[in-house]
Amino acid sequence: MTTQTKVALVVGAQGVIGRNLIDHLAAKEDWQVIGLSRRAGVDQGRVRHIAVDLLDAGDTRRKLAPLTSVTHVFYTAYQDRPGWAELVPPNMAMLVNVVDAIEPVASKLEHISLMQGYKVYGGHLGPFKTPARESDAAFMPPEFMHDQQRFLEARQQGKAWSWSAIRPAVVGGFALGNPMNLALAIAVYASVSKELGLPLRFPGKPGAWDRLLEMTDAGLLARATEWAATEPRCANQAFNITNGDLFRWSEMWPFIADYFGLALAPPLPLSLATVMADKEPLWDAMRERHGLAPHAWSEVSSWRFADFVFSWDYDMFGDGSKARRFGFHEHVETKAMFTRLFDDFRRRKIIP
Repeated sequence: MTTQTKVALVVGAQGVIGRNLIDHLAAKEDWQVIGLSRRAGVDQGRVRHIAVDLLDAGDTRRKLAPLTSVTHVFYTAYQDRPGWAELVPPNMAMLVNVVDAIEPVASKLEHISLMQGYKVYGGHLGPFKTPARESDAAFMPPEFMHDQQRFLEARQQGKAWSWSAIRPAVVGGFALGNPMNLALAIAVYASVSKELGLPLRFPGKPGAWDRLLEMTDAGLLARATEWAATEPRCANQAFNITNGDLFRWSEMWPFIADYFGLALAPPLPLSLATVMADKEPLWDAMRERHGLAPHAWSEVSSWRFADFVFSWDYDMFGDGSKARRFGFHEHVETKAMFTRLFDDFRRRKIIP
């Protein structure tokens, strides 16, 4: 029996989430994949890439006009801005431009998957109700994730396609030049500490040391995203997707120090964005001395995001039981995730 091919349009193809989703779908025979990003990737096998400025409605329409065979849109794009309210216009515009461009031409469109996060629950603002649940009430705007979901809900009315909203915790995966790559930030911070002969110190707020939090493995997230987009029961639903275990930095940090062969010193609040700002010459020397891949300092730096995560002096976790009730039962041990990612960074010669 011939399996019907599905055509995925992955929006935000070069980020941690988009890149890992493409790798997952490309390994399956029933998917063709088209990746959208500002800088197009390399076409390979069943994957082709298109460079597009999603903030430009005209460019988006022109580039997406030939994509008549798309059946599933996986929206993972994100534009960073320094202010909370400033995030709304660009992130709303990109989603609207994509849907406006693809819906009229893709007559076989079945599903639009929207990648969200714990901003939906106000996790970026301060202490919030935990465990966060998909049914929790919204809060006072502005918040682009709320706006994006309401846009899809309204647009879907009377249409044949459905939507899903996927809500991961902090995502662990491989991608370079990404502003939200916590695992890589930790790996580079530890590597620089070792190069300077320093012990590994937790650089976050004192209250963050013992708070409960969770992460989401990028591979697990990719599998869950495909599941929600292709399981009819998941139509027009939101799901928290996490590794399934909770941890505290007070337990995880000694494990990380041990992986890198570093002594552990007491936590000390440090702004990584500040203390790492002058380390590019050191990194260039490390790259030469250890024979590392020729990646620029900017490609391995996610300091502002790491500072943000390490500032959470409140619990940060959600209730993942809804996905299990709907049929997704996979889980990943977070320590095993960190080990696999650090090993991968070394294999790729990103860190010594």
